[in-house]
Amino acid sequence: MQRLTPLLAAAALLCGCAVGPNFRAPAPPDDAGYVPGPQPVATVAADSADASGQSHAQTLAAGADVPAQWWTLFRSPGLDATIRGALDASPTLAQARARLREAQENLAARTGATRWPAVDAKLNTTRQQVDFQSLGINAIPSPGPFTLYGATVQVSYVLDLFGGQRRELEGLQAAVDYQRYELEAARLALAANVATAAIREAGLRAQLADTVAVATAQQRQLGITEERLRAGGVARVDVQRQRAELAQTQALVPALQRQLDATRHQLAVYTGQTPASATLPEFRLDELHLPDTLPVSLPATLARRRPDIRAAEALLHQASANIGVATANLYPQVTLSASGGTQATAARDLFSSLNVWSLAAGLVQPVFRGGELQARKRAAEAAYEQSLAAYRQAVLQGLQNVADSLRALEADAAALRERADSARQARDTLAVVSEQYRLGGVSQLTVLDAERQSHQASLELAQARADRLADSAALMQALGGGWWDEPAQPEAAMR
Repeated sequence: MQRLTPLLAAAALLCGCAVGPNFRAPAPPDDAGYVPGPQPVATVAADSADASGQSHAQTLAAGADVPAQWWTLFRSPGLDATIRGALDASPTLAQARARLREAQENLAARTGATRWPAVDAKLNTTRQQVDFQSLGINAIPSPGPFTLYGATVQVSYVLDLFGGQRRELEGLQAAVDYQRYELEAARLALAANVATAAIREAGLRAQLADTVAVATAQQRQLGITEERLRAGGVARVDVQRQRAELAQTQALVPALQRQLDATRHQLAVYTGQTPASATLPEFRLDELHLPDTLPVSLPATLARRRPDIRAAEALLHQASANIGVATANLYPQVTLSASGGTQATAARDLFSSLNVWSLAAGLVQPVFRGGELQARKRAAEAAYEQSLAAYRQAVLQGLQNVADSLRALEADAAALRERADSARQARDTLAVVSEQYRLGGVSQLTVLDAERQSHQASLELAQARADRLADSAALMQALGGGWWDEPAQPEAAMR
């Protein structure tokens, strides 16, 4: 034991060391804004007196954080219930939760294996015979065959002299972090997908209704034109032109219905239901309110807010830890072991006394492996560089997503203003023409044409309204969705 004391003392000093790089998260972007020039602070308002709740200007609050349940900004109970149902029942989230638990259990397994000695109990029985004469000992007669019983407890422990095991645990913890951020990214994507699908459904319903109204107006207009053709008041080419326009409009109806059905089916899958038996609310544009204020976090905080960037950072951390593991494998490994037990020729005497024991320390220093260990270290360093590039790409992609969303908010707000103005003018024209028709100043055909144009303008306005709602949801997703402000989930909810 005295001979082991210097080795144990040296091991105790070395156990505080860990070779390899200590991980530090990359510096966040230092840009002052997301887009060139002055940052947008508000969108334009539509020049319309409609009470849809989707024509007002939106304020962009720089530096504000996205709320955890950002979809409540649309003030739609149906949307809120659908997203909550999707978060509870989605198979995609169930997969992500299971992957997180797997990573946690892998960490727990290696933590126990590296921090505590391995203890094994062994029982054995052996039938033996010793022939002394074959050993050249003739003075002692050889005994007959006998049975030897043994009971042993073995203890072994690998000293983590150079921190290889600690780096391994560090990497496994980073793997847990990665799966946790992947879960948050999946939750964010699911909520955004449900919100976008609900907005798309609402827009499609409005477009479908307006398209049917346009087709109805065209059908009535065609009927009058055909009567005038029979009376010789118009040329046949006018009838043919209106028939072609009607056919084009009618062809849009089944296409829009197909898109609407596909959107409903997708919503069912998002919520963990089959399309045939799903229970979902019907979404309409008038029931979705455009958020008055949209929070826009600073670029410097985006890397801490987007779960996909945090996931890329966790992979970078894991790659850094793997360099430490590969480096530690170049150094000696010390194993301490001890065992104690008994041996007896009768089972009843097996536990009467401790008559077999051992205490050992072993050191293994890699000397020649054909360059394997050095190559593995270089491979780990290359993997770190790859992960660093992937992290930078994730940050750039995140900045682009926010910049695109901000520009889309501005552009679609301006487009809505023009569409709203066009729709208002079409309604005013229809009102004037209808009054003229009542007074006998214009024909019914003129009224029907004005009605058709009004429905067409309303159809385009519905699409513009849906675009503004979708842009708001896209910005919330691009900014990370507020997952960091979500109350901690109980363990039972993770299973």
